[in-house]
Amino acid sequence: MDRTDEQKATDYTNMSSSVTIINNLIAGDVSVIGDMTEARRKEKVATNYKSLEVVKAYDDWGSEDMTAVTNAITAGKAFAD
Repeated sequence: MDRTDEQKATDYTNMSSSVTIINNLIAGDVSVIGDMTEARRKEKVATNYKSLEVVKAYDDWGSEDMTAVTNAITAGKAFAD
């Protein structure tokens, strides 16, 4: 993978957004889920954790802390699968 530092920063920010989405959907945050069904919540969580897995696997990360990403992937799998 050959990303610029700017692309890495953007990807990292986007990953952070996915972490927040996953956590809020799992927590049942009404401001996020509204009238969403359980099946739809699981679908959205799965989509986000799978995306995180792909981007986390890029081989050009530096010293970025992936703890929240790893935790969101684990929680997402437990919730959606």
